[in-house]
This record gives sequence, C-alpha cells and structure tokens, in this order.
Amino acid sequence: MNGRRKAPPAGSIKKGTFSRLLNYIGKYYKPQLIIVSICIVLCSISNVIATMFLQRLIDDCITPGITLGLDKVWQQLISTITTMACIYIIGLIGSFIWTRLMATVTQGTLMHFRNDMFARMETLPIKYFDTHAHGDIMSTYTNDTDATRQLIGQSLPILLQSSISLISILTMMLYYSVWLTLVVIAVAVFMLFIVKKIGGNSSRFMVAQQAALAKEEGFIEEMIGGLKVIKVFNHEQQGKKDFTKLNDELFSAGEKANYFGNVLMPILGNLGNLLYVIIAIVGGLIILLGGTNVGFSGIGTLTVGIIVSFLTMSRQFSQTVSQSSMHISMIAMGLAGAGRIFDLLDEEPEQDDGYVTLVNVTKAPDGTLTEVSQRTDIWAWKHYHKNDDTTTYTELRGDIVFEDVDFGYEPDKPVLHDISLYAHPGQKIAFVGATGAGKTTITNLINRFYDIPDGKIRYDGINITKIKKPELRRSLAIVLQDVNLFTGTVMENIRYGRLDATDEECISAAKLANADDFITRLPEGYNTVLTNNGASLSQGQRQLISIARAAVADPPVLILDEATSSIDTHTEAIVQRGMDALMEGRTVFVIAHRLSTIQNSDVIMVLDHGRIIERGSHEQLLEQKGTYFQLYSGAFELE
Repeated sequence: MNGRRKAPPAGSIKKGTFSRLLNYIGKYYKPQLIIVSICIVLCSISNVIATMFLQRLIDDCITPGITLGLDKVWQQLISTITTMACIYIIGLIGSFIWTRLMATVTQGTLMHFRNDMFARMETLPIKYFDTHAHGDIMSTYTNDTDATRQLIGQSLPILLQSSISLISILTMMLYYSVWLTLVVIAVAVFMLFIVKKIGGNSSRFMVAQQAALAKEEGFIEEMIGGLKVIKVFNHEQQGKKDFTKLNDELFSAGEKANYFGNVLMPILGNLGNLLYVIIAIVGGLIILLGGTNVGFSGIGTLTVGIIVSFLTMSRQFSQTVSQSSMHISMIAMGLAGAGRIFDLLDEEPEQDDGYVTLVNVTKAPDGTLTEVSQRTDIWAWKHYHKNDDTTTYTELRGDIVFEDVDFGYEPDKPVLHDISLYAHPGQKIAFVGATGAGKTTITNLINRFYDIPDGKIRYDGINITKIKKPELRRSLAIVLQDVNLFTGTVMENIRYGRLDATDEECISAAKLANADDFITRLPEGYNTVLTNNGASLSQGQRQLISIARAAVADPPVLILDEATSSIDTHTEAIVQRGMDALMEGRTVFVIAHRLSTIQNSDVIMVLDHGRIIERGSHEQLLEQKGTYFQLYSGAFELE
C-alpha cells in the first residue's frame, strides 16, 4: 500500500482533542450532559455528607447512649439514621439517572461519529484511499471508536465524580481537623507523584498500543486480500515473519501499558492503608494526650466520632485517587482514538467547483431543448452564465477532447506528457501500450478522479472542471479489470448502475452482456445473494455482471478498462457481440492488451511513457510498421 497513515508517536495526543470531544458531545446531548453533571455532583456530595453524619451518630447518639441510656438519645438516633438514609437514597437515584443517561449519550455519540466518518469518507478523493492502508481506516471505525466509548461512558464520568469527591472530602477534613488534613495532604502528594510517574508511562504505552493495533490490522487486511498470491508464491513464512514483527510491537506496547497500569493500583491501595494507620495513630495520640483539635468547625477537642469519620474519609480519599488513576490509561487511549477520528473528519473532501449540471430535457423538432422534471432519457448540460445571467442547454452527446494535457500523481513525477486527442460521439477509441504507459490514467482524468494541472479536457465543448463531479460521473460508465461486487442479490448488483432501473431493464442489460444464461442457472437466479465480492462466481461471471451493471446505466460514454481480460477466448467472442451492441452509438474508450478486441476501433492510440507515439486505425498502424505493428506481430507469435 502506498504511504500508510503514520502512527502517532508514543504518548502523543493531539492538543485540543479533549475540548473538541466535549463540544462534539454537547452538540447533540447538551441537556443530558447537564443532567448527568448535576446527578454526579449529587452522588459525590451525598457520599461525603453521609460520612459527616457518621461523626454525629457516634458523638451525639452512641457515646451518650452508653452513659445516659438509649431512651435519652432515641429521637436523635432516629433523626440521624433517617437523614443518612435520605442522603444515600438521593445519591442512589442520582447514580441511576446518570448511568442510564450516559448509556444513551455514549452510544448516540458513537453513532454520530460513525455517521460523520462515513459521510466524510464518501466525500474524500480517490487519492486518499490510494495513500492510506484500508485496514488502518477500518481500525478508526472499530478500535478507535471503542476506545472513545470507554472514555465517554466510563472515564469522563469517573473523572468528574472523582474531582468533586476529592474536593468535598478535603473540605470536610479541613472542617474537622487541619492537623489531620495536613497528614492526608502529605500522603496525597506522594500518591500523586506515583500516579504521574507510573500512570504517565501507562498512558504513553496505551497510545502506542492503539497505533500498533491499527498498523497490525492494516497488515492483516492486506494479507487477506492477497491470500491467493501469498499461497501461489509460497510467501506464508515471510508473511508470518512480518506479522510476528508487528505482533511483537503490539505485545511490547500492550505488556508495558498493562504492567504499569496493573502495578499502580496495589501501590496506591497500600498507600491508602498506610494513610489509614497514620491517621488512626495520630488521632489516637491526640485524644490520649488530651490535645486540642484545630478545625474550621470550631470544635476544640478531637472526639472518637471525628476520628472514625476521618478514617472513613481517608479511605474514600485513597480509593477515589486509586479509582481515578486506573482510568488515566483509558483516558489517554480514548483521547488518542478520538484524535484519530477527528483526523479522518478533518480530511479535506474532494474539491468540486463545478456548476454545470445534468438535467432531463425534451427536444423540439427545431432542436430547442426544454428542461423537464420527469425522465425522458434525453439529457443536457445546464450551464448558467453569471456574466450575462443566462442559462444555456447543451445536449449530452459524448464528445470528449483532450488539449495539451500534462499530469502526474505527484507534482515532480509526470505520468502524461502533452496528451491531445478527440473522441467524437459514437467513436471507439482504444489505448494500447506497456504497463505504466498512462492508459488508465487517461480514463481517471475523464472521471475527474484526479484534476490536471495543465491543459484542458472538454466534454461536449464544456471544460470538465466546470461540470459538477456527480453529474459528470452520472454520464459515464466504467467496467474495470478488478470487479467489485457488493453483498446483495445479483439483481441489486446490476441495479447498482442505475438505482431507479426496473427488474426488466436489469434483465435486459444482463442479456445484452450475455450474463442472463449463467444467472438463470444460479440457485435463486437473479435473487441469488452474493457475498465476499461474489466469491462463489468465476472471475468471468463476475466480469459479466460488471458489464451488465454498465449496460443498465445506459450512458453516452463508456470506459472499458481490460473489461474482457478475465473471460476465456470462447466466451469473449460471445460477449464481444453483446459489447458491440452496448457500444453502439456511444463514445467508448477501450484499454486492452488483447489486440484482437480493438481491431474494429475507429482510432487506436499507442502510448509509451505517457506520450502518444502512434495513432490511427488498425490498418493504418499496420502499414506504418511501427510499435503497434511489432505488438500485433508479437501477439500473433504468442498465440
């Protein structure tokens, strides 16, 4: 594959990805995000406030109850327990609401991502797919969207919940005891250092793992596509070797990412236990020594209830830090995936500055063309002229002219040099020449798969840069050497050439291409479902369906790029009669290595290194005894 998408460097996340992701989600689910945020705030605060009531339960109910009797504190006990229960219920309801809403937000965002990616992909130029590994593009739809799903559905809510919980816990700690809070902060600083050191390494290798996975999938896609070639040339061992190298890279990145991720939790858990012990010791010493407590609450003496509450909050604090740290790698991987998604969405779409459109018209006896809304099978180019505010109609005939065309897929590597040719309506133009001479490139330019830097191409006298690309391509049909059949019935694949074609028109097209005979012998005839690019059919049968697809399109211009190369000589003779009927009255460009298929062409052009070196009819070129004569003689010798 020419020029794969470069994997991002390990640990790199495109700047601004996080804010852009939030804006993207908010574009579709802003009300839901507001509700989710409120519910998460309620859940986080309710857990902390419930801990505060634990102190009251001990100091105001249990301790007095032991000395004074339960009946003296019964009302206070019931009130405290009821309040705690209400707070927990509020947190439970909030948790239920935000988890349900986030399921909708997460899956809905992924749906919009996939829709937008596919819509953008459909607008990208052919060059993009020529320079990017197809498996790598597929990885964006699968691995990157899955990483983004985890980020949106799990990591972002946890991140928000953890932030609010930590702020709330620290506030409550300061409320009870500044000295004990300083102990917590000292241990927390050390925990954050550990998170930054170990979690940072985990994030870096998670991003590298994502890039390595895309690279490996691109390789697998190529290997599956070229499996027959691999087996024919006994390339299995080399393929295994290449795959093992990529797999080792993925293993290395994944192993390191998971090593750092797995070791982080036990370290933070033990630090949390250490913090628990330290607070218990310090708090106990203060009580035993009769020391006073300093807190924003104004409480002068450190009580058992405060110590118990503090221990609970310290446990919550360490668990919150541990929980959020476990999501650091997921956040990094999700942001890397979202960045790759946005990279695809940011790709420049195919440029189209055309304004000439294709419309149905009726034709009066005097030749006047009138635009109509219904299909008439008479087409015209609708050309609006800004300078005098007029609209003209030019009948679609299939007159194509190249004027001094130069072109290269890369600016410094020209493929075509000074190509000039004309094809009048109904003419059959054939291109012959060695591989790489520029034959297919010429047909790519007619379709405007690529635009030319120099020269002009005119279609019915109109510069094709002025014609809107969809309208231009609607007036053309192309039969490629490599056939693409889509999952669906034979009828649907033929109808791909013109979606509004009736069943009868599709069957007529198949008969014209001589495909009806083998189609009717299929298990379900025209309703036979094809899968895996029509793998159940022979190469020749697949090509015949491709020809029928072009026939049902019924265009004025037809491009045949080695259209009969996969058909045996006997079948070719039969198909050629159908092809002749299909080509009748149309401008046809034929690329062929079998010179026998182009002898009846009006003009044969011989290309060599991007230049037309000979042109003329079959008889004229034989009389010249040049390159074509040598090719023709060689073909006979080969036969």
